[in-house]
Order: sequence, then C-alpha cells, then structure tokens
Amino acid sequence: MVIQELKPSRRVEGRWLAVLEDGSILRVGEGEVVDFALYAGKELSGEEAERLQDAARRSGLKAKAIELLMRKPQSRKELGRKLKEWEASEEEGEAICDRMEELGYLNEAEYAGRIVQHYAAKGFGARKIRDELCRRGIPRELWEEALSQAEDNSQAIDDFLEKKLKGSRDQKEIKRASDALARRGFSWSEISDALRRYGMEVWD
Repeated sequence: MVIQELKPSRRVEGRWLAVLEDGSILRVGEGEVVDFALYAGKELSGEEAERLQDAARRSGLKAKAIELLMRKPQSRKELGRKLKEWEASEEEGEAICDRMEELGYLNEAEYAGRIVQHYAAKGFGARKIRDELCRRGIPRELWEEALSQAEDNSQAIDDFLEKKLKGSRDQKEIKRASDALARRGFSWSEISDALRRYGMEVWD
C-alpha cells in the first residue's frame, strides 16, 4: 500500500493526513509520522500498514481523551467508561488513563475538590455530596480530604430556613423545611442546630 500524499490537517494541529492509493485517508499524529518515517510515495507492507493503523487509532484515542479532559474534568472511572464507548480495549483504556494522570490531565483529587465546592456552594450537605462523589466514581480515600476543604455550611442552612419559613413557627412548615434539608444531604445534628439558631426548641 502506497502513501500517495502526506499533509498536515487544517482542522487539528499536530495531526497529519496520509492519503493512501485506494483513496482512503489515515489520520496520524506527529509521533506516527516520525516513528514510521512516513512520506509521500512510501510503500507500506501489509504488516506495517496494520501497525500504523493501530498506532494511529491509539493516538486518536489519546487525543480525544485530552480534548475531553480539557473541556470537562473526569474521574478515572468516567474516562474509562468513555474510552470503552470509543471502542478502546480494557488494556488500552488503562494505559491511556495512566498516561493522562502522568501528564496531569486526569487528577481525581482536584476533581473531587471541585465537586465538593460546587455542590456545597449550591447549598447541599455532606451526605448528598458523598452520593455525588460516589456516582462519579471518585475513590473513597479522596472524599474526606475534599470535604474538609468545604466552607462551613451553617450559613447555607440558616439562609434556607429563613427563605422557606419567613419567620413562621408553624410545626408543619418547620417539618417540611427540615425534611427538605435532609433530602439535600444535611445531617439531623446540623438541622437541629440550625433550628435552635432559628429559635426553635428541639429534642434530639
């Protein structure tokens, strides 16, 4: 198989297009151009063409992983799931995740901190945030360190009660507000402390 033309992609920096004699186009990275010593007119053996295609596919997977991580942070589990959707083998997925960690694109500790800050700022409690960390596949050993960086949520609970109750002392309204706080992931001790601050007598 002969490479009829080798030219840089106009759309993606660092990508090259190898136009083959059958009219097909092989998208390769700069690494493959160097490693396989590619040039227009080069004839590839069947085995060499197969190895080049495989290398180009892996290179494409890495590029897609970097693009995804630059756009939206992921956990290793989320990235692995995405790579599987892109038809990467389990071994390839593990290798790419390892490489993304080495390059600093995949940082689960930093990602966990972002999740905690985001949901804490939206007025959610630790239990709800833990559920979110679990859902996203963040390793449990990173949870507490991330949660310790969250600001004290007392003011968020107080603001929620003020907004919902508006000075009311009606027990049904207070029960509804307390249940809503529980659904948002706050513990009973946090809720009862807030109710005391609000001026309610609470029996633990």
